[in-house]
Amino acid sequence: MDKTGNQNANNGYDAEEMTVELDLEDGTSVTCAIVTILSVGDQDYIALLPLDENGDNADGEVWFYRYRENPDDPNEEPELSYIDDDEEYEAVTDAFDEYLDSAEFDEFVEEDD
Repeated sequence: MDKTGNQNANNGYDAEEMTVELDLEDGTSVTCAIVTILSVGDQDYIALLPLDENGDNADGEVWFYRYRENPDDPNEEPELSYIDDDEEYEAVTDAFDEYLDSAEFDEFVEEDD
């Protein structure tokens, strides 16, 4: 694959949080926490949080990719691909912003209970 939670005392991320290993163009690998999978139109996208060697993400950078699973073989590794189109990328970031707004609202409502 080419380049691109819940907070607790475990490096800031939930120990059960799902991660993926991405192989970058320079030959190195980066572990990324899966933030969410979003649907925009008929296409799915994945939001990944790149983690450093300590399992942290100090800069808050999030990477977005097209995401596709094989419906005939759920055990097959999902396919990630770049988003080359600026309008498509903007639609994905807008959907991600809405996801974050919803998550923050949910946390606010849970705190009030």
